[in-house]
Amino acid sequence: MRRSRKFGDAGQAFPIYITVVGGLLFLAFAYFAVGQAAVNRNGAQTAADAAALAAAQKTRDQLAGMWVGDVLDPTKWQAIFDGQGADNFCWRADELAGQNDAHSTACNPGLLDYAVEVQTDKPVGESLVPGTENRYAHASATAVIEPLCTFTLPTQGAGANALPQLTCKDRNWDLNPDDLTNLPGPQDLFDVHLAD
Repeated sequence: MRRSRKFGDAGQAFPIYITVVGGLLFLAFAYFAVGQAAVNRNGAQTAADAAALAAAQKTRDQLAGMWVGDVLDPTKWQAIFDGQGADNFCWRADELAGQNDAHSTACNPGLLDYAVEVQTDKPVGESLVPGTENRYAHASATAVIEPLCTFTLPTQGAGANALPQLTCKDRNWDLNPDDLTNLPGPQDLFDVHLAD
């Protein structure tokens, strides 16, 4: 009699065991779906960061080239350091988004910044959470082009060809109009970084 009761208790525990294991499996799949979404979101953010930085770096390079072209006319320097005259390089943002399995959905260039929004090309994928197979991750980023240099225009009494000293971060550039072989590079003139 005791023996049959013992087997009866074991039979009652089996459905509870199956229910617990089923619940744990469901939770594991749900966590996997959340993990998939997080990975997709991180990929979108990486694509947005890369796209915004690429467009900003292209602008920085163009501004630096403009400065070199006008190095003998310091009256034009400030406009260049203010970002005036640069082209729109949103196409560069599109390229970098594409290299990161995404595409840009918006690109807003300012004089010294780019705000980019992207969407991943691949959806989150099928999971236990309904609707995820058609969900795409979105992200945005803003890259800033920060001028690093200051200068003071020479007075009228200075030599006709005198160029101002250019102070970029902690370095002073004494520019000689007769020898322009040692000029600051784009990274000396401008810093490119993501906005906080």
